[in-house]
Amino acid sequence: MGAGKLYVVGTPIGNLEDMTWRAVRVLQEVEAIASEDTRHTGKLLQHFQITTPQISYYEHNKSQRLGELLQRLQQGADLALVTDAGMPGISDPGYELVKGCIDGGIEVIPIPGVTAGITALVCSGLPTERFVFEGFLPTKGKERRDRLLQLPSETRTLIFYEAPHRLQQTLQDLAEVLGVDRPVVLARELTKRYEEFWRGTLGDAIAHYTHQSPKGEFTLILGGARESTRLELSEGELKQALEALLAQGLTRSQASRQLAQDTGRPRRAIYQLALEICSNV
Repeated sequence: MGAGKLYVVGTPIGNLEDMTWRAVRVLQEVEAIASEDTRHTGKLLQHFQITTPQISYYEHNKSQRLGELLQRLQQGADLALVTDAGMPGISDPGYELVKGCIDGGIEVIPIPGVTAGITALVCSGLPTERFVFEGFLPTKGKERRDRLLQLPSETRTLIFYEAPHRLQQTLQDLAEVLGVDRPVVLARELTKRYEEFWRGTLGDAIAHYTHQSPKGEFTLILGGARESTRLELSEGELKQALEALLAQGLTRSQASRQLAQDTGRPRRAIYQLALEICSNV
């Protein structure tokens, strides 16, 4: 008996009518379904009268469960992978299982479905020809700050996911590094009864959600930087900008990276200038 197949199955992000006939058939035919949340997926399976057993596979048990799933596939079982909503592998542990299958010579078959990021993007009114998916920002600390500092010179449209209780802080942080005038579209409760698209600037969004409590899961579509926004700074102005960033608590490396992105100058040259500034302090 040869190895089985892994089906990566897209499921609705809200409206159950977005489930495809092919997805229903595959979930009925496989030996088991690896689910991010078996209770959540159980409601979906019940709605479509699918009785296939589930296997819990999520962020905190993926290292223990991965070997078991790969073994079953190697022994000939066909399995399906689903997430709570949308396509598996986007902001969930699906990537590790897919990579494990590819490394082990197991066939991986996509069953396409809805993805919140693309759904929001195409209705945002912001440029769609070039975009980058950022998903969830790191929640705090150096990792979050480093990620934010990579954004100012990004000219492609940006896609983020955010939970309602962190939305206001994320808007504030984005405005701090990108400016309050950057255009943004906030999509919430996509495909559901209270679906809403809010359009404006980061500054407007901060004001709006100061007076209105965020509800539902959010997808943020953020306009990219204009090609012409790179700063033209003399060496003296560059030193002043470096001193200001260092005074804010950024390291030499972080400050150099940000100014390299903002000006288009080589990061190594700016870093050398930062070393000179620090040696003269």
